[in-house]
Amino acid sequence: MRLDDERESSNVEDDRGSGGGGGGGGFGGLPFGGGGLSLGGIIIVGIIALVFGINPLTLLGGGSGSSGPTQQIGQPQDQVAQAPAAGPDTSGHFVRKVLATTEDTWAKLLPEQTGKAYVNPRLVLFTGQTQSGCGGATAASGPFYCPADRKVYLDTAFFDELSSRFGAPGDFAQAYVIAHEIGHHVQNLLGTSDQVSTAQQRASRSQGNALSVRLELQADCFAGIWGKANAAILDPGDVDEAMRAATAIGDDRLQQQAQGTVVPDSFTHGTSAQRVRWLKRGLESGQISDCDTFNASSL
Repeated sequence: MRLDDERESSNVEDDRGSGGGGGGGGFGGLPFGGGGLSLGGIIIVGIIALVFGINPLTLLGGGSGSSGPTQQIGQPQDQVAQAPAAGPDTSGHFVRKVLATTEDTWAKLLPEQTGKAYVNPRLVLFTGQTQSGCGGATAASGPFYCPADRKVYLDTAFFDELSSRFGAPGDFAQAYVIAHEIGHHVQNLLGTSDQVSTAQQRASRSQGNALSVRLELQADCFAGIWGKANAAILDPGDVDEAMRAATAIGDDRLQQQAQGTVVPDSFTHGTSAQRVRWLKRGLESGQISDCDTFNASSL
């Protein structure tokens, strides 16, 4: 990506090295219902939560609350809080520039296509652990958006994991992660997040998961819309980077890697093919109306 001439967003809170606010409290999202889990089940849930980016407390019975679904991408548990390394803050500058491109994109497109004003979210950089409006979070939560406080939370160490663990290196792959979380903010502004959260409270486990998949795929499509709007600053191969990232975090691929089997009813983000398909749709169309995953007969 060619970001040298792009401005930096002022809507970034840098809490790296501050130690955060401690854990406790599940995030909103998918209620997994009653019934106990065996030790083996808990271990599997922990692995799935790690690679899917779902707060383990949510999978083990955290309430869904009025704050709406909180969406994340995984992060290793053994990250510890530390001060930013001395020298140029490359990651911080990158995040601020990418966030600025999302602000400019959605400030133009959302009113044009929906008649709704775009309100900038804030992005919180943290290391190790932090406290959000949706509850406590650690680096294991991965990047996530909290509808309650309209903030994206990001430990930039996840970018290293995206490359080394998920095999999806590149600056556009990293930017796609940010754009995906901003996609959840757009859903919040449109009222979609609240509608899904309300529906999930009345739904069975599998039905709630299916709603989560459609929410995630729409956020992928919105990330594609952002990509199309910023085509002028993309380098050759950038789109392929995003496609590799979308493929790497598909539910089917992650489940196969984590447990050797695939359980479609437990999908919460969509398969690799689905994530790529909806990201491509946004990249090709640029239209919010073409990202209606909830009325799509086939994902």
